[in-house]
Amino acid sequence: MDRVKVAIVGASGYTGQELVRRLLLHSHVEITAVTSRQEAGRTLAAIFPRFRGLPGSELEFIEPDPDVIAASGARFAFLALPHGVAAEIGRALLDRGLRVIDLSADFRIHDASVYEEFYEHPHPAPDLLAEAVYGLPEVRAEEIRAARLIASPGCYPTSILLPLLPLLRAGLIDPGTIVANSMSGVSGAGRKADLSLLFCECNESARAYGVPKHRHLSEIEQELSLAAGSKVVISFIPHLIPVNAGIVTTTTAMLGAGIDPAAVGAALDAAYAGEPFVRLLGRGQAADTKRVTGTNFIDIGWAHDPRTGRVILMSAEDNLGKGAGGQAIQSFNLMAGLPASAGLHFV
Repeated sequence: MDRVKVAIVGASGYTGQELVRRLLLHSHVEITAVTSRQEAGRTLAAIFPRFRGLPGSELEFIEPDPDVIAASGARFAFLALPHGVAAEIGRALLDRGLRVIDLSADFRIHDASVYEEFYEHPHPAPDLLAEAVYGLPEVRAEEIRAARLIASPGCYPTSILLPLLPLLRAGLIDPGTIVANSMSGVSGAGRKADLSLLFCECNESARAYGVPKHRHLSEIEQELSLAAGSKVVISFIPHLIPVNAGIVTTTTAMLGAGIDPAAVGAALDAAYAGEPFVRLLGRGQAADTKRVTGTNFIDIGWAHDPRTGRVILMSAEDNLGKGAGGQAIQSFNLMAGLPASAGLHFV
């Protein structure tokens, strides 16, 4: 089988590095272009020494020129760029016949006015929003297979949506009572110079941030509302913790009146039976980031508190894996007609 040619636009950040790591080892993929304005002219092996000796690691970074990317023969492009920047080059690559998997927020929100509210600038390509498919492979596999443009979900939203969506679709919980608390490793903030992210600022420290209106709320509430069939507004409190990678999320909501708590487990089982990257831990089991970092798995456990009537959902994922690069590759696999797990079973 011929290898599928792909480009990674913005390959020098943490998410870009995760894409490079997995795609260099993907038996069905050939990376034909990697871009970085800062690192143009240097090789992957020079920027990421851990990849030295791997086939493809001598590929040089180039400027993000859509014509040069298209000329490399790439059929797919992964965009690991900041929001507001991805849309412009995404449009240019679509115009040149590539299929695009965007890991920024630029195409996740269906409503341009909601995007502007949360990201504080007008949407750069509102005409493409109706075409973009929100890339949760466990939820929209058939749409992803046929798509030209994928909006790959954020890391926090993935950890919140996958446990909640089956319960909302089944009417098991009161949507107005949802509260999500997440804790993320520092790599979630990106590979950039920022005083608040220095080792001495983060080590031996834990703090909430982005309260009360983190940007990811826009896509979380959008997808929860679609599942519930009515507008859903939640409380979401993200925290930064002193680890490199990983997200653990605890979400609670009131169980509906008269509903047997066992229905929670049954709904999760029905939604994710056979899904290669959702590991259901069962009732009374807590998820742990140590078991998922470096993988594309999301672990989900749950409990019921009879004193309060609340369901407690516990999930863990790698924010760079299932929360970013791994999930994007999962969508790519579907688009390219490959098994969803191709290139992703590293533990």
